[in-house]
Amino acid sequence: MPAPRKKLIEMDIPLDAINRESASEKSPARAGHPSTLHIWWARRPLAACRAVIFASMVDDPSSYRDELPDEEGAESAERQRLHRIIERLVKWDTIDESKPESRALLEEARYEIARSVARGENQPSLDANHPDAVLQYLKENALPIYDPFAGGGAIPLETQRLGLRAIASDLNPVAVLLNKALIEIPPQFAGDSPVNPDADTMMKTGKFTGRGKNRKPTLVPWRGAAGLADDIRYYGKWMREEAHKRIGHLYPKAKLPDGSEATVVAWLYARTVPCPNPVCRANMPLVRTFRVSSKANNHYWIKPVVNRDDNGTSVSFKVQKHDGGVPGGGTVGRNGAKCVACDASVRLAYVRERASAGEMREQMTAVVAEGKSKRIFFSPIDEHVKAARAAKPKWRPIGKLPEQALGISVQNYGFTEWHSLFTNKQLVALTTFSDLIPEVRALIIERGASSEYADTVCTYLALAIGKNTNSSSSFARWDHSLNAVIRVFASQRIPIIWDFAEVNLFSNSTQNWTSNIDWVAKLVERLPTMVSAGECHQADATTTIYADNGPVIVTDPPYYDNVGYADLSDFFYVWLRPLLRDIYPDLFSGILTPKDEEMIASPFRFSNPRERFEKMMRDTLRLIRKRATDEFPSSIFYAYKQREESEGRTTSTGWETMLTALVNAGFRIVGTWPMRTELPGRLRAIKSNALASSVVLVCRPRPEDAPMASRRQFIAELKREMPARLAQLESVVTPADRDQSAIGPGMEIYSSYSRVETAGGRPVTVGEALELINDQIQEYDDREEGEFDSSTRFCMAWLKQFGWGDGGYGIAQDWARTKNVAIETLRDERRLLTADRGVVRLRPPEDYAPGGDAASLIPSTAWGAYHQMAWHFGSH
Repeated sequence: MPAPRKKLIEMDIPLDAINRESASEKSPARAGHPSTLHIWWARRPLAACRAVIFASMVDDPSSYRDELPDEEGAESAERQRLHRIIERLVKWDTIDESKPESRALLEEARYEIARSVARGENQPSLDANHPDAVLQYLKENALPIYDPFAGGGAIPLETQRLGLRAIASDLNPVAVLLNKALIEIPPQFAGDSPVNPDADTMMKTGKFTGRGKNRKPTLVPWRGAAGLADDIRYYGKWMREEAHKRIGHLYPKAKLPDGSEATVVAWLYARTVPCPNPVCRANMPLVRTFRVSSKANNHYWIKPVVNRDDNGTSVSFKVQKHDGGVPGGGTVGRNGAKCVACDASVRLAYVRERASAGEMREQMTAVVAEGKSKRIFFSPIDEHVKAARAAKPKWRPIGKLPEQALGISVQNYGFTEWHSLFTNKQLVALTTFSDLIPEVRALIIERGASSEYADTVCTYLALAIGKNTNSSSSFARWDHSLNAVIRVFASQRIPIIWDFAEVNLFSNSTQNWTSNIDWVAKLVERLPTMVSAGECHQADATTTIYADNGPVIVTDPPYYDNVGYADLSDFFYVWLRPLLRDIYPDLFSGILTPKDEEMIASPFRFSNPRERFEKMMRDTLRLIRKRATDEFPSSIFYAYKQREESEGRTTSTGWETMLTALVNAGFRIVGTWPMRTELPGRLRAIKSNALASSVVLVCRPRPEDAPMASRRQFIAELKREMPARLAQLESVVTPADRDQSAIGPGMEIYSSYSRVETAGGRPVTVGEALELINDQIQEYDDREEGEFDSSTRFCMAWLKQFGWGDGGYGIAQDWARTKNVAIETLRDERRLLTADRGVVRLRPPEDYAPGGDAASLIPSTAWGAYHQMAWHFGSH
């Protein structure tokens, strides 16, 4: 049997372009991105997924040399041509098929995939000028791509966008629902007209014909899922209007000095507990900061006012213009809280004790309203306080928070039920919108639509309600620098929030209902609908049947103990379940999401979390190895913590676990591509051991009869093969990515053997193999830079990658460890760089000039000595 053809991802990909576009995709939110449908944690960037799928399916030119011109450099030129396709394919505009250039690029990419499939099937050549025929060919002949950890749906969605059949499964019902909404539902209604009474029979394109009185909009038949999106907008608007009729009195406007009214954006609150001082006993407001606006020319703060009368001591708040008198900080911090009425200090243990006893309350501190050009801030208004107190929810979501969970740390403050994360007013608002879903379904059916279509529209409207819970919770906060509400899941956790924001869903500003509906509709408009509907299933990855029949595996498995998906998703599940259990009875049969089968190393749920996680990962990979196709490589994203110190050496537990599971499952690792899929300035990245990047592991099945090797033989092969592979990598990856990419060639050697063992017969572990591979990388670098000290070698590498510009602290920390030096030493002792707010940069040459920040130091490094000599001899 001939060896499988090499794929582009096994040889070379334009990593820098992929990383650049992946990082830029993360922020801000963009129309058409699945994150605008509903949150999912640690979703991979679409750009990275699209590139990996394309490169996993397309042949490397080395596999079809006979088709290339018989001239030097033809193979390299062909590889560069494919790289240029990827470089264009990863750009954000690619997903908008309403643009002819984007549609043409996707057709070009599908044609390249179809050519590789046809080459393997010995089929006649395809015609690139007939894109519909190419799609039909892929539908009938290409293997499906299966993601057994589908999560937020990025991989299945990009599979479908490239014209391939997507199969997605996940244990979590919220994840399965998101995948259905992305790949399974829209193709079923492609080209259908909307059913709402305001819809036209034809769709407006945004273009016009004629001039003056004869100017008319260009109309075309409804295409893609635009008709469905139109109905989502219409019925979302209807729900807003109907909800306002029922509960609008709970959302009064703010009166301006001129007698006019302004719509409220948000009401700001502080949590309170009783002061322990028996003389005081005021309700202590707990606020992080007194600032409510730090925008230019619009500075406001809340001034606490202590009131003492016969009824005791109380604290109220008055909004004032910033006059330079804002107290630093607030009343609560990591070490405890302080009463603004009597200056009594308490530890957080006291706050937890009072909160658990049911004595934590909330107090309005400010009202934020819409102005003509900026926010308007008011002191608490009696009418608004009374409206909030008048809210009496008739229903609450059912379900208890886990006693302990990864990422959830509010239980000790009395928040033990999911409904306790919402104020009464928020509960009334969310249940009112929820109650309107059955009414929408009845209206759609009355207008002649099928029950299936009505269920579909209601599915997206229910997801919009889920999306709104993320901001309509007492764990959403007010950002005084942005003058906006920050959602609960700004990161993958629910920490205690002392002062929170209650949004007005009926406003036209931050986190309102209408804008969230519009985000959902915009996404639906841009979903690919030209191929057959994808498949979405709820399944345990360790036993799934959907890996049968040899699909191509591209997946993004869970990250050891980094994200508690099941516990976090219950926040949304308790709202979605009553809305959708009749439509998806199998998905929403349980009170909460399934936990026992979740693949996670949670110390709170399992007695032996590491062993359990490793076994489940091993079982999953063995299943994939047994049933997945041999024709294509499996591509696996894996995100890992930057570093962990263990047993005197720098390691990453999750990273070694993943590599070990792959090797033990019978895979040969043929490539490791590091992808910068996290923003360097994100909340948890600054000087933390947080997720820094993903590595795409490219794997092929190891032959059953693979030989064994001795440790000495393995080292000899590393010495023989690694220098050439490292030199090759330096021409295709950046210095930042070189070391991680170099793991691939080393692990390919290690994993090609059934076993590597010491002279005494003990197996050489993956961790030991990684150390030996790193030794060879270090030896290679020493040939080039061995005469230099470690600090200088760090600076040389940093200059190659970032010049005199900014780089991320996490990257710098990783590099410094590989050079055996600490960032703190480089910054504080040797003064070679600055590191502030998560950003690292080399000191510029002028700092070494006489009088500069580093000039007074006696040079202890070649780098510092060079720059001081350069200034001394006048070369600057």
